[in-house]
Amino acid sequence: MYKEFAEQLKAFDTIIIHRHKNPDGDAIGSQVGLKHIITANWPEKKVYMVGDEAGRYAFMDDSVMDEVPDEAYADALAVVLDCGGENMVCDERYKTAKANARMDHHMFTGNFTQTEVIDSTFESCCGILADMVRTLGLKIDPLGAKSLFTGMVTDSGRFRYDCVNGRTFELAAFLFDRGEIDFNDLYRKMYAEDFEGLKRRSEFILKIQFSEHNVAYIYTDATEVERLGMSTFSISRGMVGVMGDIRGVDIWVNFTEAPEGVLCELRSSKYNINPIAVKYGGGGHEKASGATVASKEIAMQMLEDLDKMMTEA
Repeated sequence: MYKEFAEQLKAFDTIIIHRHKNPDGDAIGSQVGLKHIITANWPEKKVYMVGDEAGRYAFMDDSVMDEVPDEAYADALAVVLDCGGENMVCDERYKTAKANARMDHHMFTGNFTQTEVIDSTFESCCGILADMVRTLGLKIDPLGAKSLFTGMVTDSGRFRYDCVNGRTFELAAFLFDRGEIDFNDLYRKMYAEDFEGLKRRSEFILKIQFSEHNVAYIYTDATEVERLGMSTFSISRGMVGVMGDIRGVDIWVNFTEAPEGVLCELRSSKYNINPIAVKYGGGGHEKASGATVASKEIAMQMLEDLDKMMTEA
């Protein structure tokens, strides 16, 4: 499945790499990783990365995005990485490129580029890219390998999630041997928190509530978001994990009011919550999905659906 994708990379002198909005480690890692795969194999090509800022993943080398003029797309290949739906692509100009392609590991919801490599059996988009490099015998430089390794670590929950298998560790070892990776330094940068951050996490822990059948949830309204002075993404995606290790809780959801609606981050340790995310216009993975709904009332309807899932389970 990789040959057509690689042929597209070979065919264009200008390649512009996109990913989803509000990037996580896999989005940044795959973006930087692909850039360095391309420059290692075809150094004459012009490669750009576009999107919003890397945020908490700005510690990753070469994660600063490029300013790309509209006219650059006329003869370019636009590649979209780690993005399950076109509404989540960080820059819509990929549609104006001469050709476009996508590589992704989310559950398939429909095509939106011309060339697509989609495989939801992988823990990360970085894992797919690593497999492509290994399968096709492509070159990869140390920074590219380190970037892909970082994305694999973050999207696999440090190799703890159900999506992890023997192939995951084979590819991680493949990258580790090529990436000059310092585990301690990398993990400190990814997971160490300052004291203020720990205090904020404690605030969210104290906000946890439970539905009738033990679905854990947090609801943060717009007034609270403003008081905290945090980005809605840092609250929504960043704090959903505080509910992940509560004994007896198999489903949890973080609701955060934002200008575009109520951000809903759904997680489960046992059940496929993706159909509920899809019902409310979202998507993602079986046990980690998200959606944005119009109001608190609709968010509470989602909570009722999750609670009902627990009764059926």
